[in-house]
Amino acid sequence: MKKKTILMVLGLTAALLFTACGSKDEEDATEASEAPSAPAMVIQETAPAAAVEETPVEEESDVPPEGMVANPLTGEWIDKALENQRPIAVMIDDEKTALPHFGVTEADVIYEIMNSTQNDGVTRFMAMFKDWGKVKQIGSIRSTRPTNLQTFTEWNAILCHDGGPFYNDMFYSNDFVDRISGEFSRVNNGKPREFTEYALTGDVDKGITNHKFSKEYNEYYRGEHYQFATRSNPNTLEQYSGAQTATKVTLPFHHNKPWLEYKADEGVYYYYQYGGPETDAGNGSKQVCFKNLLLQGGRLEKLDDHGYMFIHTNDSDYKDKDTRQGWYVTNGKAIKVSWKKTDDTYPTKYYDENGEEIKINVGKTYVAIMPSDDFGDIVFE
Repeated sequence: MKKKTILMVLGLTAALLFTACGSKDEEDATEASEAPSAPAMVIQETAPAAAVEETPVEEESDVPPEGMVANPLTGEWIDKALENQRPIAVMIDDEKTALPHFGVTEADVIYEIMNSTQNDGVTRFMAMFKDWGKVKQIGSIRSTRPTNLQTFTEWNAILCHDGGPFYNDMFYSNDFVDRISGEFSRVNNGKPREFTEYALTGDVDKGITNHKFSKEYNEYYRGEHYQFATRSNPNTLEQYSGAQTATKVTLPFHHNKPWLEYKADEGVYYYYQYGGPETDAGNGSKQVCFKNLLLQGGRLEKLDDHGYMFIHTNDSDYKDKDTRQGWYVTNGKAIKVSWKKTDDTYPTKYYDENGEEIKINVGKTYVAIMPSDDFGDIVFE
């Protein structure tokens, strides 16, 4: 099996020309229409029964309902027909001009990764979808970066993007890399062309067919990724003496200045950036939220003077445990963790202070990957 890592091209000088992040011309497509609102519920009055017994509230079962299996990205129940379907990883522009986003509330996992050393370290989202066929519009779609390449492959996912720098080229030639680039729909949203590309219904299926990719997991799928706590016994983090309060988490991404706020009555963290809530225009402007936060620091390598960079998420040169630092945040608390990734196609694993792999709670997960030098600037309140 041929394997060419990004590190092979780091010796190239900044004088080399970059590959343009262009895309194929597509006819404009209209935006997906909003789903019709549900009809009002009509309640009929009835005579009181002679004796009415209250129905006991059933605890959430750890046994899947008939015809359902656990989604390996969230632990939530999904149709068994989707069990072997590969997820997609969609590169989504996070410049303020690109807002509002479409499809982000329906992602199972969202990675936010620093995209450049310039422009205050602007970030980009990589959104993971297991049941991607149900999402009518995702984007806007932009180019990928070296750090993303070492991340999407651990899910055996299909990368959906629009180009990228020449630093990516050697990695693309690996047998385990399947990607669809610049082959999505254009939506006339009144913005410059670079902000108009979206994955609409049927686009991903068409790309998979055109490239003859396997829609189901292939030989590079490594199986279990996250370990999930059971529904009947969630991970409260109360067992850790070093757990600290984390009802608000402010991240050291300086361009969009994001933070997350915990809503105890819902048990999730709501995401904010650019001074306000991050919402999904494709889902009734619903705000993005997560059950789990994984905050990961890594060694930053500057590739040139034009802003291109690489955060090492799979690097055998790591020797100091502190360079693999992280936090796991859930249920209003946070614990320190360390992380390890042994190969491009193997999942990142997170370990507690005792060296045991952590169990995250069932639900959506947000993963922030940032330079180790900024990691100490995370603020918990």
